[in-house]
Amino acid sequence: MRAARVDRLPMSGPADVSAIAALLQSGAVAPDGIVAILGKTEGNGCVNDFTRGYAVQSLRTLLTDHLTADQLDGVSMVMSGGTEGGLSPHWIVFSQTDAPATTGASLALASVATAALCPSEIGRRAQAAYVRDAVHAAMAEAGITSPDDVHYVQIKCPLLTSERIKAVSGDVATRDTLKSMGLSRGASALGVAEALGEVASVTDDMIGVDGSGWSSRASASAGIELMACEVVVLGMSSDWAGPLAISHTIMTDAIDAVSVFNLLGDIAPKAGLQKAQDRLVAVLSKAEASPDGMIRGKRHVMLDDSDISSTRHARGFVGGVLAGLTGLTDLFVSGGAEHQGPPGGGPVALIYQKEKHT
Repeated sequence: MRAARVDRLPMSGPADVSAIAALLQSGAVAPDGIVAILGKTEGNGCVNDFTRGYAVQSLRTLLTDHLTADQLDGVSMVMSGGTEGGLSPHWIVFSQTDAPATTGASLALASVATAALCPSEIGRRAQAAYVRDAVHAAMAEAGITSPDDVHYVQIKCPLLTSERIKAVSGDVATRDTLKSMGLSRGASALGVAEALGEVASVTDDMIGVDGSGWSSRASASAGIELMACEVVVLGMSSDWAGPLAISHTIMTDAIDAVSVFNLLGDIAPKAGLQKAQDRLVAVLSKAEASPDGMIRGKRHVMLDDSDISSTRHARGFVGGVLAGLTGLTDLFVSGGAEHQGPPGGGPVALIYQKEKHT
């Protein structure tokens, strides 16, 4: 049977792949078993955050010595810029291997890349359709038969630049390159929602407008370094073995610690918070500044800061809440949660050991 492995590794900067190199050298992970690599880099997370592309370049340089060109292209590399506050830059390496058969379900995963998008498709219904189909393909590859067994879908999607806008004579969802990041994330998230039956269908006029349509399991990060959408599906399947599991919840707003605390309680029932923290392998979440400018009736100013993007505020804010609950700072907190959870909130997924291994 297949078994999933997840390694959370430090980085000193987007060029530092030494921890991954050591992992491969040890033989603990076979290069051709790598399915996806997520990275939190210390850039600004905005249009001109080139730490994401730098990190991908560094990864590809490392893996070129271990994989064929086709194998390398098959590894999803999802970089999310921005480690504001106390968040720690890090890598998360998702790999698979063979394992003896076990009973019950375990963590299952697969990644699928869409075709390259035309700039005119970014932030529109066409992008959602690409992602929807990629989610279905990844579920089939991972042996996940029910949408209920999908707990997180991580997407890396493209954004618009002035050059890309010019290439299609201005036929784009927006000419504002920063706004294009949100529309791209939103279209990707609604594609996940459609794939999992959370919305019936997606139209252009929903994207970035209708806050009532959202996915409880989508996480999208937009970047300049690609034109396709890379889609990583994480869930549970009895076709997989191994000690890892994944669960998810929704933060209804940026300070909804109770939902995450309850999810931690499900990991180690009656054993206490510390025991649950000890079993954590990785934490994946979304964060956004509430679009109505309020958090539980109190005004916030994240949307009014013309010096710092609201996504940067939100990552640091939600990252602090999650760090206090999980005892970790190397958290994959991605900013900008358009259609990813309810407005002002966002999904959180915990990957953990089903039982403590020493």
